[in-house]
Amino acid sequence: MIYFDNHSTTQLDPEVLAAMMPLLTWQFANPGSVTHVAGREVAERIEIALAQIANSIGGTVDELVITSGATESNNLALLGTCFHPRQKRRKVVSMTTEHRAVLDPLSRLARSGFEVVMLPVHTNEDTLAGMVDLQRLDDAVDEQTAIVSVMLANNEIGVIQPIAEIAKICHRSGALLHTDATQAVGRIVVDVDDLDVDLMSFSAHKFYGPKGVGGLFVRRRQRIVKLQSQIVGGGQQNNFRSGTLNSPGIVGMAAALQLCQKNNSLHPIAQLETNGFLHDPVACDGVEEWRRISRLTQRLYQRLSQELELVALNGP
Repeated sequence: MIYFDNHSTTQLDPEVLAAMMPLLTWQFANPGSVTHVAGREVAERIEIALAQIANSIGGTVDELVITSGATESNNLALLGTCFHPRQKRRKVVSMTTEHRAVLDPLSRLARSGFEVVMLPVHTNEDTLAGMVDLQRLDDAVDEQTAIVSVMLANNEIGVIQPIAEIAKICHRSGALLHTDATQAVGRIVVDVDDLDVDLMSFSAHKFYGPKGVGGLFVRRRQRIVKLQSQIVGGGQQNNFRSGTLNSPGIVGMAAALQLCQKNNSLHPIAQLETNGFLHDPVACDGVEEWRRISRLTQRLYQRLSQELELVALNGP
């Protein structure tokens, strides 16, 4: 079988599975049970893995919340921000092209009385197609806006939004910025300080890690983000997300990110982005894997176009 759906999910890498196996078998203790050696050993493994994950996105360990995946991360970011007891702002701004994991929480916020503003993207057939209209965004974000949510890399057409520019607009009005980086983390270089985001979601199974584990970056430097926990009962992770930590998943996610870095498969946005698109990846210097995939993409498209009518690339 030839698998063409890696934007949906990826195969667990054998090296990642090898890193997880001890925690799936003999190293099974609860990391919260620090009163005995077995629990402390697992807790130490998790501490190392969390540092690796945080370092890979330019954050710190205390800014990282482990979740069951990007869907939960998006829910925690949006609902946790808006439902916090100290939250006085009642407006949310987002894009019509967001994933359902963002759109559905926004619908819940609308039913709860929040003003939810959904902005369209550029649809003209030029290099701005699929991009946020920064002027419209600037007009929409005001001092009543609690949070803005804009996807970093689109899961359908690959558009990379100018998140750092969006952050400037948000922060001028005191609004928080959340980005769903599920299709970006593990594939391109993502640094939370370069992007200047307040909240960022990601999921391990998108970059050859295990399913059922992801993360939410919650800024604790420069600006301190306040979240209302959506899962209670134990107080783990500084009360942001209760529940026994997924030890194998956390170690697997860290191993997958380490593997991406080792294989030089993370590509700087500056190399890939031209007016928001993954433009001419073959021209990226020193990225042999990207060149290889680009050649395969071009070959597949050319052969399909020869054999079938009405074949078109979906995206840049």
